[in-house]
Amino acid sequence: MSYIAEIETRIAGIPCIIGVNEYQKGSYDYWEDSSDDYYGCCDWEVCDRRGRYASWLERKLTSKEMNRINELVSEYFSNQGAEYDY
Repeated sequence: MSYIAEIETRIAGIPCIIGVNEYQKGSYDYWEDSSDDYYGCCDWEVCDRRGRYASWLERKLTSKEMNRINELVSEYFSNQGAEYDY
């Protein structure tokens, strides 16, 4: 599958890639109730180091890990600047 970004990270200590399918910038308004308003709306999936979808590794995700990955994706795109049209 073709991703708009591939971000290397670890889940449960296991090296992996986060394949980002879609990303929309968030508003970064700290008073909003939804985490989508802060992090943006993103669609990603967990892949092994070869870029293949890894459902077995995705099942190891905790809510804390998911928040960390959402933040990682948001940070990745904020560092890309105008290069991407989200």
